[in-house]
Amino acid sequence: GVKPFLVGHYYTYQNIKETHSCTTHVFAMTGFQIRVMLNIWGVIMYLRLPWITSQAGLILTYVIIFMSIIVTTITATSVSAISTNGKVYSGGTYFMISRSLGPELGAPIGLLFAFANAIACALHTVGFSETVRDLLKDFKSQMVDDVNDVRIIGAITVVVLLCITFAGMAWEAKAQILFFIAIMLSLINYFVGTVIPPNTEKESVGFFGYRGDIFVENLLPSYRGPNGYFFRLFAIFFPAATGILSGVNICGDLKDPTGGIPKGTLLAILWTTLSYLLISVTCAATVVRDASGNVNDSLALKNFTTQCSGLGCKLGWNFDRCEQNHTCSHGLANNLRILTTVSGWGILITIGVFAATLSSALGFLVSAPKIFQCLCKDNIYPYIGFFGKGYGKNNEPLRGYCLMFCIAMAFILIGDLNTIVPLISNFFLCSYGLINFSTFHASITKSPGWRPEYHYYSPWMSLFGAILSFLLMFLFTWWAALITFCIMLFLLGYVSYTKPKINWGSSHQAGFYNMALSFSMSLTGVEDHVKNFRPQCLVLTGPPNVRPALVDFVGTFTKNISLMICGNIIMDEKSSFPQHSTDMLVDWLNQRKVRSFYTSFTADSLKEGAHDLMQASGLGKLKPNTLVLGYKMNWQESAAFVHIYQNQKEFYCQVFLHTKGICLGVSTENISDDGLDEQVRSVFQTKQGRKSIDIYWISDDGGLTLLVPYLLTRRNRWKKSKLRVFILGDQETMKEDRKENGHKHAHGHANKNMQVFSNCCGFLPLCSCSLQRYEESIAPFRLCEEQAGGDVQELKRLSPWKVSDKDLEAIKPKVCRTLRLNEIIKKNSIHAALVVISLPVPEVTCPSSLYMSWLDALSYGIHCPALLIRGNQENVMTFYCQ
Repeated sequence: GVKPFLVGHYYTYQNIKETHSCTTHVFAMTGFQIRVMLNIWGVIMYLRLPWITSQAGLILTYVIIFMSIIVTTITATSVSAISTNGKVYSGGTYFMISRSLGPELGAPIGLLFAFANAIACALHTVGFSETVRDLLKDFKSQMVDDVNDVRIIGAITVVVLLCITFAGMAWEAKAQILFFIAIMLSLINYFVGTVIPPNTEKESVGFFGYRGDIFVENLLPSYRGPNGYFFRLFAIFFPAATGILSGVNICGDLKDPTGGIPKGTLLAILWTTLSYLLISVTCAATVVRDASGNVNDSLALKNFTTQCSGLGCKLGWNFDRCEQNHTCSHGLANNLRILTTVSGWGILITIGVFAATLSSALGFLVSAPKIFQCLCKDNIYPYIGFFGKGYGKNNEPLRGYCLMFCIAMAFILIGDLNTIVPLISNFFLCSYGLINFSTFHASITKSPGWRPEYHYYSPWMSLFGAILSFLLMFLFTWWAALITFCIMLFLLGYVSYTKPKINWGSSHQAGFYNMALSFSMSLTGVEDHVKNFRPQCLVLTGPPNVRPALVDFVGTFTKNISLMICGNIIMDEKSSFPQHSTDMLVDWLNQRKVRSFYTSFTADSLKEGAHDLMQASGLGKLKPNTLVLGYKMNWQESAAFVHIYQNQKEFYCQVFLHTKGICLGVSTENISDDGLDEQVRSVFQTKQGRKSIDIYWISDDGGLTLLVPYLLTRRNRWKKSKLRVFILGDQETMKEDRKENGHKHAHGHANKNMQVFSNCCGFLPLCSCSLQRYEESIAPFRLCEEQAGGDVQELKRLSPWKVSDKDLEAIKPKVCRTLRLNEIIKKNSIHAALVVISLPVPEVTCPSSLYMSWLDALSYGIHCPALLIRGNQENVMTFYCQ
């Protein structure tokens, strides 16, 4: 009981230390909050929010604001959860998403988010340029026209901002305070101006002070122009809420990101939301939608019999002419600088616009390269590493600054704020959606590594935020959303295809584990059916790179449809097999594009190791039902080969592959890197063209002898190959029903490329040279019964691999048929790409040497790979399935 008590108190002490640390860094948190507020406040608040209020009306404007705040608040809680789950380094949003969801989703959103930040820099630069252009027009100093003036001023401004970033940003933290003070003074100046009684000039431009009839008039929408519909206005406003991640983007520079990010971001959202709500309601209560700006339109200066209509008449002004001609240049719906008009001192509003736009533009220009630099360092996408190089003690991405400058410049040249804004909304919504989804995914997978210190979040609210974000993307600009998703899918597909060698312990991995575990458990309750039979193969390869042909052969017909396990039996007790060797062999399989598991097993003998490996491998229904071995060329030196078959013949189907260079899977040495780097091309990696696959079906084993070749023909390298089935038997003894049964089984997996030949063997004279070679091969294993003194049984017990005369006599008829079949195969299958033969079944008392000589005689001299297959009499074909 002592250790848990001490551990618990130690953890409590750590929490106290962390709380104290957060308290000592209160000023750092305040600086973080100011940075976030400065990036939220920007061009939209000063130049578009009153205009949106006039178009959508106060009620729908509040709907827009609250829906935006719902998205950003949910995203802020998700960001807080992710940022308090572990150390957050530089890279901001990209770092959090990639380390949470993995490179598949993290890399695409990192690329898009860096791009969105560059466009946001262009947005605020254009907002600054519009203000400067209007000032030039006030002083009658317009350069070219409205659009080109914005382009010229914007281009000059962004060049200056780039020079500032190159000069260094050491002063930037102090400048943020000055920008913040300027914005606060401008807002105070505006709210003070709303309570100052208006003079005649202000009334002529639409400002009348607080009046109930103006407030009621501005409650409902009055859409105008090409941007006059709800979701377009929503899209134009939404960038005003996109600064919430600006603090996260510099999280690598924070002393306490775990404490600063949640508090600073949520407080910034709160205060900026209040400012938006107050600006909207004060504009709606004090300014009419249309005004001429002409003091002569006052009814106090004209005959009272003049006919007029509308709200202006009640207020003593006749704005009918400009309203009817749509030429009003003032009022809430026409004057984008209405805050300057309403304020007590207009210069302070202009200063506030400059502070908000320039601080936001500079902030986005700095954050975009830092996000991109982190992505470049992860080396996920090619050809972008050039921009990740850092310079100086702060590792500044100067090349990244130049790239983002070029992107910002391209969008500045558009010159229209209303065109740029929806594109930014699209990219930021995509980022917010993926952040929320990553939080939901990390929570729902219940990974032990997901332990955020910030507990005020809900995975289901995060999911709702993700769905809402993606839905708004299509409602704002559907074509931009489609393009964004196409780009995302392309980038995601590239990362999924290349499979970068990185491991961040992401929820993507945890989700895969959960799915695999769930499906595996569900599969245990599914009864087997012949329609769903799959040859699940345990392949005794030893180190897979030593026997590439055997690996390629099995991988050809199991890839993506069946289980394959490469087994390595280690018989040297002194030999160690470290984990890095296993990892290298798995990498070798992946490089060869073979979908297989790999397992090694230590045993005292090959027989014992193979027996234990077959019993222990697999999980539930994902358990091997087919044993695959390479034919052992030096079978004379090992008696254990046949015992592997004999021990498991009731449970496993058997597949022996006989091709040059293939032998039994056994390892006694460590793995070196030399053999793993080479990818030797085997015969099963080449296209077979129109060659045939010849199947010599000796007996009905359940259909596995037909199924495996059929599965081969479903692959590209074998799809043009023709299946030729030879049904063997004696002409005089083969019954009609067997012939008919054979044809039915053969056609159970037939296709247009299958041919069936019956009774290709029969009683034909046997070549004496074949019999002589067989006798020579078995001669070293003959039992000298004369020397045994009549005690043959004792000699057999001491040497079970020895062959007695009785054994030879018992198997002689089978050997004669086998030798004759070998001659037939060499004659009929001279142009075949693969020969498949039913594997003979040995008796329990058959000596191993006699059985191996039998197999050797069957496959001797065949020019192409020979495949010997024996099913376990369980039907694997669907011909008789009802």
